[in-house]
Amino acid sequence: MNNKSAIRLLYFGAVLALFSSCNSDDDDDDTLGNWVKKSTFNEESRSSSTAFTIGNIGYMGTGYDGSDYYKDFWAYNMDTNSWQQLSDFPGLERSSATSFAIGNDGYVGTGYNGDTNDELSDFYKYNVDTNSWTTIADFGGSARYGAVGFGSDSYGYVGTGNDGSDKKDFWKYNPISDSWEEVFGFGGDKRKDGVTFTIGNDVYLATGVSNGVYETDFWSFNLDTEAWTQLTDVDDDDEDYVYRSNAVAFTMNGKGYVACGEYSGSLSTVYEYTPSSGSWVEKTPFELFARRDAIAFSDGARAFVALGRNGTLYLDDNMEFFPNAEQDDDDN
Repeated sequence: MNNKSAIRLLYFGAVLALFSSCNSDDDDDDTLGNWVKKSTFNEESRSSSTAFTIGNIGYMGTGYDGSDYYKDFWAYNMDTNSWQQLSDFPGLERSSATSFAIGNDGYVGTGYNGDTNDELSDFYKYNVDTNSWTTIADFGGSARYGAVGFGSDSYGYVGTGNDGSDKKDFWKYNPISDSWEEVFGFGGDKRKDGVTFTIGNDVYLATGVSNGVYETDFWSFNLDTEAWTQLTDVDDDDEDYVYRSNAVAFTMNGKGYVACGEYSGSLSTVYEYTPSSGSWVEKTPFELFARRDAIAFSDGARAFVALGRNGTLYLDDNMEFFPNAEQDDDDN
Protein backbone atom coordinates (compact mmCIF):
# COMPACT_ATOMS: atom_id res chain seq x y z
CA MET A 1 0.00 0.00 0.00
CA ASN A 2 1.44 3.44 -0.96
CA ASN A 3 1.39 6.48 1.29
CA LYS A 4 -1.53 8.13 -0.54
CA SER A 5 -3.71 5.03 -0.11
CA ALA A 6 -2.86 4.84 3.55
CA ILE A 7 -3.78 8.50 4.03
CA ARG A 8 -7.13 7.96 2.26
CA LEU A 9 -7.95 5.01 4.52
CA LEU A 10 -7.09 7.03 7.62
CA TYR A 11 -9.25 9.92 6.37
CA PHE A 12 -12.30 7.77 5.68
CA GLY A 13 -11.80 5.96 8.98
CA ALA A 14 -11.83 9.28 10.82
CA VAL A 15 -15.00 10.40 8.99
CA LEU A 16 -16.70 7.08 9.78
CA ALA A 17 -15.73 7.37 13.44
CA LEU A 18 -17.09 10.94 13.60
CA PHE A 19 -20.34 9.90 11.91
CA SER A 20 -20.76 7.00 14.33
CA SER A 21 -20.09 9.27 17.27
CA CYS A 22 -22.76 11.74 16.09
CA ASN A 23 -25.27 8.93 15.63
CA SER A 24 -24.47 7.61 19.09
CA ASP A 25 -25.08 11.04 20.59
CA ASP A 26 -28.41 11.24 18.78
CA ASP A 27 -29.38 7.82 20.07
CA ASP A 28 -28.57 8.87 23.62
CA ASP A 29 -30.56 12.09 23.33
CA ASP A 30 -33.99 11.26 24.73
CA THR A 31 -35.13 14.85 25.28
CA LEU A 32 -38.77 15.18 24.28
CA GLY A 33 -40.87 18.18 23.33
CA ASN A 34 -41.83 19.90 20.11
CA TRP A 35 -42.56 23.57 19.48
CA VAL A 36 -44.93 24.51 16.66
CA LYS A 37 -45.16 28.02 15.25
CA LYS A 38 -48.60 29.61 15.58
CA SER A 39 -50.21 32.91 14.60
CA THR A 40 -47.92 35.90 15.14
CA PHE A 41 -49.20 38.65 17.43
CA ASN A 42 -51.05 41.32 15.43
CA GLU A 43 -49.47 44.48 16.79
CA GLU A 44 -46.14 45.86 18.00
CA SER A 45 -43.48 43.47 19.27
CA ARG A 46 -43.02 43.81 23.02
CA SER A 47 -41.92 42.29 26.29
CA SER A 48 -43.07 42.41 29.91
CA SER A 49 -46.77 42.10 29.07
CA THR A 50 -49.14 40.31 31.44
CA ALA A 51 -51.43 37.38 30.60
CA PHE A 52 -54.06 35.04 32.01
CA THR A 53 -56.22 32.25 30.56
CA ILE A 54 -59.97 31.63 30.85
CA GLY A 55 -61.26 28.55 29.06
CA ASN A 56 -59.55 28.21 25.68
CA ILE A 57 -58.82 31.93 25.40
CA GLY A 58 -55.57 33.57 26.43
CA TYR A 59 -55.82 37.24 27.38
CA MET A 60 -52.84 39.59 27.31
CA GLY A 61 -52.07 43.28 27.42
CA THR A 62 -49.72 46.09 28.41
CA GLY A 63 -45.96 45.74 27.85
CA TYR A 64 -42.91 47.69 26.68
CA ASP A 65 -40.98 47.78 23.39
CA GLY A 66 -37.82 49.58 24.50
CA SER A 67 -39.38 52.96 23.78
CA ASP A 68 -43.11 52.95 24.56
CA TYR A 69 -45.35 51.46 27.24
CA TYR A 70 -48.66 49.90 26.13
CA LYS A 71 -52.22 49.51 27.41
CA ASP A 72 -53.88 47.65 24.52
CA PHE A 73 -55.53 44.33 25.39
CA TRP A 74 -55.94 41.20 23.26
CA ALA A 75 -57.44 37.71 23.17
CA TYR A 76 -55.80 34.67 21.59
CA ASN A 77 -58.17 31.83 20.66
CA MET A 78 -56.37 28.50 20.95
CA ASP A 79 -58.89 26.70 18.72
CA THR A 80 -58.98 29.17 15.82
CA ASN A 81 -55.33 30.27 16.19
CA SER A 82 -56.34 33.93 15.92
CA TRP A 83 -55.90 37.21 17.81
CA GLN A 84 -58.67 39.72 18.51
CA GLN A 85 -58.23 43.20 19.93
CA LEU A 86 -60.43 43.98 22.94
CA SER A 87 -61.19 47.10 24.99
CA ASP A 88 -58.02 48.84 26.12
CA PHE A 89 -56.78 48.36 29.65
CA PRO A 90 -58.12 51.48 31.47
CA GLY A 91 -55.11 52.31 33.61
CA LEU A 92 -51.82 53.92 32.67
CA GLU A 93 -49.63 52.24 30.10
CA ARG A 94 -47.25 49.89 31.90
CA SER A 95 -44.93 46.92 31.91
CA SER A 96 -44.31 44.12 34.41
CA ALA A 97 -47.91 44.14 35.69
CA THR A 98 -49.44 41.10 37.33
CA SER A 99 -52.72 39.33 36.61
CA PHE A 100 -54.92 36.45 37.71
CA ALA A 101 -58.35 34.97 37.00
CA ILE A 102 -61.17 34.27 39.45
CA GLY A 103 -63.78 32.12 37.77
CA ASN A 104 -64.63 33.83 34.48
CA ASP A 105 -63.22 37.25 35.36
CA GLY A 106 -59.68 38.50 34.82
CA TYR A 107 -57.79 40.97 37.00
CA VAL A 108 -54.80 43.14 36.04
CA GLY A 109 -52.85 45.61 38.16
CA THR A 110 -49.58 46.93 39.57
CA GLY A 111 -46.62 47.32 37.21
CA TYR A 112 -44.19 50.00 36.13
CA ASN A 113 -44.41 53.17 34.05
CA GLY A 114 -41.07 54.91 33.86
CA ASP A 115 -42.61 57.92 32.08
CA THR A 116 -44.80 59.00 34.99
CA ASN A 117 -45.49 57.19 38.24
CA ASP A 118 -42.83 54.46 38.24
CA GLU A 119 -44.28 51.63 40.44
CA LEU A 120 -48.08 51.30 40.35
CA SER A 121 -50.74 49.86 42.70
CA ASP A 122 -54.03 50.30 40.79
CA PHE A 123 -56.09 47.22 39.85
CA TYR A 124 -58.90 46.47 37.39
CA LYS A 125 -61.39 43.70 36.67
CA TYR A 126 -62.05 42.51 33.12
CA ASN A 127 -65.49 41.07 32.29
CA VAL A 128 -65.13 38.53 29.51
CA ASP A 129 -68.82 38.53 28.60
CA THR A 130 -69.16 42.31 28.18
CA ASN A 131 -65.57 43.11 27.11
CA SER A 132 -65.49 45.83 29.75
CA TRP A 133 -63.29 46.94 32.64
CA THR A 134 -64.16 47.99 36.20
CA THR A 135 -61.87 49.74 38.66
CA ILE A 136 -61.41 47.74 41.87
CA ALA A 137 -59.61 48.47 45.13
CA ASP A 138 -55.94 49.31 44.80
CA PHE A 139 -53.52 46.53 45.65
CA GLY A 140 -53.24 46.12 49.42
CA GLY A 141 -49.46 46.15 49.56
CA SER A 142 -47.03 48.76 48.31
CA ALA A 143 -46.98 49.86 44.67
CA ARG A 144 -44.70 47.48 42.77
CA TYR A 145 -43.75 45.67 39.59
CA GLY A 146 -42.45 42.17 38.83
CA ALA A 147 -44.87 40.48 41.27
CA VAL A 148 -46.50 37.06 40.80
CA GLY A 149 -50.26 36.58 40.68
CA PHE A 150 -52.56 33.55 40.73
CA GLY A 151 -56.23 32.88 41.35
CA SER A 152 -58.70 30.29 42.58
CA ASP A 153 -62.45 29.95 42.14
CA SER A 154 -62.96 32.44 44.99
CA TYR A 155 -59.90 34.64 45.50
CA GLY A 156 -56.90 36.21 43.83
CA TYR A 157 -53.37 36.34 45.24
CA VAL A 158 -50.47 38.71 44.54
CA GLY A 159 -47.04 38.73 46.13
CA THR A 160 -43.30 39.36 45.88
CA GLY A 161 -42.09 41.98 43.37
CA ASN A 162 -40.18 45.23 43.76
CA ASP A 163 -41.33 48.59 45.15
CA GLY A 164 -37.87 50.13 45.07
CA SER A 165 -36.61 47.15 47.05
CA ASP A 166 -37.47 43.47 46.68
CA LYS A 167 -40.53 42.09 48.51
CA LYS A 168 -41.86 38.78 49.86
CA ASP A 169 -45.30 39.72 51.19
CA PHE A 170 -48.49 38.11 49.81
CA TRP A 171 -52.01 39.51 49.65
CA LYS A 172 -55.43 37.95 49.00
CA TYR A 173 -58.15 39.73 47.03
CA ASN A 174 -61.82 39.07 47.88
CA PRO A 175 -64.04 40.03 44.91
CA ILE A 176 -67.22 40.03 47.02
CA SER A 177 -65.97 42.65 49.48
CA ASP A 178 -63.58 44.25 46.96
CA SER A 179 -60.82 44.18 49.56
CA TRP A 180 -57.25 42.97 50.08
CA GLU A 181 -55.98 41.06 53.12
CA GLU A 182 -52.36 40.13 53.81
CA VAL A 183 -51.70 36.37 53.83
CA PHE A 184 -48.96 35.37 56.25
CA GLY A 185 -46.71 32.34 56.21
CA PHE A 186 -44.43 32.63 53.17
CA GLY A 187 -40.96 31.77 54.46
CA GLY A 188 -39.15 32.16 51.17
CA ASP A 189 -36.70 34.75 50.00
CA LYS A 190 -37.54 38.20 48.68
CA ARG A 191 -37.62 38.40 44.89
CA LYS A 192 -38.94 39.98 41.75
CA ASP A 193 -39.73 38.37 38.39
CA GLY A 194 -40.47 34.88 39.73
CA VAL A 195 -43.09 32.49 38.30
CA THR A 196 -45.97 30.33 39.51
CA PHE A 197 -47.85 27.39 38.05
CA THR A 198 -50.94 25.69 39.47
CA ILE A 199 -51.60 21.95 39.66
CA GLY A 200 -54.90 21.02 41.29
CA ASN A 201 -55.21 22.99 44.52
CA ASP A 202 -51.48 23.67 44.82
CA VAL A 203 -49.64 26.67 43.42
CA TYR A 204 -45.88 26.31 42.91
CA LEU A 205 -43.56 29.31 43.21
CA ALA A 206 -40.01 29.29 41.87
CA THR A 207 -37.21 31.36 40.33
CA GLY A 208 -36.76 35.12 40.48
CA VAL A 209 -33.90 37.41 41.41
CA SER A 210 -33.06 39.65 44.38
CA ASN A 211 -30.15 42.09 44.44
CA GLY A 212 -28.52 40.26 41.57
CA VAL A 213 -28.82 36.83 43.21
CA TYR A 214 -30.95 34.20 41.44
CA GLU A 215 -33.29 32.53 43.93
CA THR A 216 -33.20 28.75 44.21
CA ASP A 217 -35.89 28.06 46.83
CA PHE A 218 -39.06 26.29 45.70
CA TRP A 219 -42.45 26.48 47.44
CA SER A 220 -46.04 25.28 47.16
CA PHE A 221 -49.14 27.13 48.36
CA ASN A 222 -52.34 25.22 49.07
CA LEU A 223 -55.40 27.16 47.94
CA ASP A 224 -57.65 25.43 50.50
CA THR A 225 -55.53 25.86 53.63
CA GLU A 226 -53.52 28.92 52.46
CA ALA A 227 -50.43 27.21 53.92
CA TRP A 228 -46.95 27.37 52.35
CA THR A 229 -44.71 24.29 52.14
CA GLN A 230 -41.02 24.46 51.28
CA LEU A 231 -39.93 21.93 48.66
CA THR A 232 -36.48 20.81 47.52
CA ASP A 233 -34.47 23.72 46.17
CA VAL A 234 -34.14 23.82 42.40
CA ASP A 235 -30.33 23.75 42.71
CA ASP A 236 -30.31 20.58 44.83
CA ASP A 237 -27.91 17.90 43.50
CA ASP A 238 -26.38 20.53 41.23
CA GLU A 239 -29.63 20.89 39.29
CA ASP A 240 -28.94 24.60 38.93
CA TYR A 241 -30.37 24.70 35.42
CA VAL A 242 -33.89 25.54 36.65
CA TYR A 243 -33.12 28.78 38.43
CA ARG A 244 -33.43 32.02 36.50
CA SER A 245 -35.59 35.15 36.48
CA ASN A 246 -38.08 36.70 34.03
CA ALA A 247 -39.23 33.26 32.86
CA VAL A 248 -42.71 31.94 32.06
CA ALA A 249 -44.45 28.98 33.69
CA PHE A 250 -47.54 26.95 32.82
CA THR A 251 -49.32 23.69 33.57
CA MET A 252 -50.16 20.84 31.21
CA ASN A 253 -51.78 17.53 32.12
CA GLY A 254 -50.79 17.61 35.77
CA LYS A 255 -47.19 18.75 35.28
CA GLY A 256 -45.58 22.16 35.60
CA TYR A 257 -43.19 23.82 33.16
CA VAL A 258 -40.66 26.63 33.47
CA ALA A 259 -39.39 28.05 30.17
CA CYS A 260 -37.07 30.72 28.83
CA GLY A 261 -36.06 33.61 31.10
CA GLU A 262 -32.78 35.26 31.99
CA TYR A 263 -29.57 34.05 33.59
CA SER A 264 -26.56 36.10 32.47
CA GLY A 265 -28.38 36.42 29.14
CA SER A 266 -31.62 35.24 27.56
CA LEU A 267 -32.48 31.54 27.87
CA SER A 268 -34.39 29.04 25.72
CA THR A 269 -34.27 26.04 28.05
CA VAL A 270 -37.44 24.31 29.30
CA TYR A 271 -37.93 22.07 32.35
CA GLU A 272 -40.82 19.87 33.42
CA TYR A 273 -41.80 19.32 37.06
CA THR A 274 -43.65 16.20 38.23
CA PRO A 275 -45.23 16.79 41.67
CA SER A 276 -45.59 13.09 42.56
CA SER A 277 -41.83 12.53 42.35
CA GLY A 278 -40.64 16.07 42.98
CA SER A 279 -38.34 15.75 39.97
CA TRP A 280 -37.35 18.09 37.13
CA VAL A 281 -36.69 16.85 33.58
CA GLU A 282 -35.21 18.86 30.72
CA LYS A 283 -37.37 19.17 27.61
CA THR A 284 -36.65 20.42 24.11
CA PRO A 285 -35.64 24.09 24.30
CA PHE A 286 -37.85 26.83 22.90
CA GLU A 287 -37.14 26.64 19.17
CA LEU A 288 -37.05 30.30 18.14
CA PHE A 289 -35.05 33.12 19.74
CA ALA A 290 -34.01 32.63 23.35
CA ARG A 291 -35.97 35.20 25.35
CA ARG A 292 -36.94 36.79 28.63
CA ASP A 293 -40.12 38.59 29.70
CA ALA A 294 -42.39 36.49 27.47
CA ILE A 295 -46.00 35.51 28.20
CA ALA A 296 -47.66 32.11 28.42
CA PHE A 297 -51.23 30.85 27.93
CA SER A 298 -52.41 27.44 29.15
CA ASP A 299 -55.80 25.81 29.58
CA GLY A 300 -54.30 22.79 31.33
CA ALA A 301 -54.12 20.69 28.17
CA ARG A 302 -52.44 23.10 25.73
CA ALA A 303 -49.77 25.75 26.25
CA PHE A 304 -48.37 28.65 24.23
CA VAL A 305 -45.38 30.97 24.75
CA ALA A 306 -45.27 34.32 22.94
CA LEU A 307 -43.59 37.73 22.74
CA GLY A 308 -40.64 38.72 24.96
CA ARG A 309 -37.20 40.06 24.10
CA ASN A 310 -33.63 39.00 23.46
CA GLY A 311 -31.39 41.90 24.40
CA THR A 312 -32.80 44.87 22.49
CA LEU A 313 -34.66 42.65 20.01
CA TYR A 314 -38.39 42.73 20.85
CA LEU A 315 -40.44 39.78 19.63
CA ASP A 316 -43.98 39.12 18.34
CA ASP A 317 -43.93 35.37 17.67
CA ASN A 318 -46.08 32.67 19.25
CA MET A 319 -45.35 28.95 19.71
CA GLU A 320 -47.37 25.99 20.97
CA PHE A 321 -45.60 23.34 23.06
CA PHE A 322 -46.16 19.58 22.82
CA PRO A 323 -44.15 18.14 25.73
CA ASN A 324 -44.30 14.46 24.78
CA ALA A 325 -43.73 14.76 21.03
CA GLU A 326 -40.39 14.37 19.29
CA GLN A 327 -38.79 17.52 17.98
CA ASP A 328 -39.67 18.31 14.37
CA ASP A 329 -37.90 21.30 12.85
CA ASP A 330 -40.28 21.24 9.87
CA ASP A 331 -43.03 22.65 12.14
CA ASN A 332 -41.26 26.00 12.18
